[in-house]
Amino acid sequence: MTGGNRGRVPSLRWRLAVAGVLAAVFLLADQLTKLAVRDAVAHGFTGADLVPGVVGLRYVENIGASFSIGEGLSPLFALFAVAVVCGSVAYLMRAPLVSRLEVIGLGMVAGGAIGNAIDRVALGFVTDFIATEFIEFPVFNIADIGITCGVAIAFIGFVISPANRELAADTDRGGAGHGR
Repeated sequence: MTGGNRGRVPSLRWRLAVAGVLAAVFLLADQLTKLAVRDAVAHGFTGADLVPGVVGLRYVENIGASFSIGEGLSPLFALFAVAVVCGSVAYLMRAPLVSRLEVIGLGMVAGGAIGNAIDRVALGFVTDFIATEFIEFPVFNIADIGITCGVAIAFIGFVISPANRELAADTDRGGAGHGR
């Protein structure tokens, strides 16, 4: 690692703390909102417009993935979620250089993945309830927001990562570079 990157690259402790807190926040927000929606449905809730013509609440029991792809494969999706979380933790622990955005994004992804995996294992489906009304789009939940936005943030972080700049500099100097 070059001296110039030391101050910009988050420590292992920071990586795990921030990713862990974000994962916990997304997991908690996801599970509490899903619990509230399922409770409301049990008491007769049938849906509501939050912003008419833009977004509403609609209860859906999703037995697949996005767009109901892979219906009936909940156990496989739950195992995939475990693999994503384990891979994210391993990456954050082992990568010599990681951007803060990668840490933030992977924490969000982990929290969302765990939230949906809990539903799949405990209920056999994922509780979705946020419905866009201005476009045709699947109903989704807080976990899905964490996963989708987290992937985008982590990707942007990866692209601008100090590791990529250092690898490019090593390549320009004719060095072997550092493995990620």
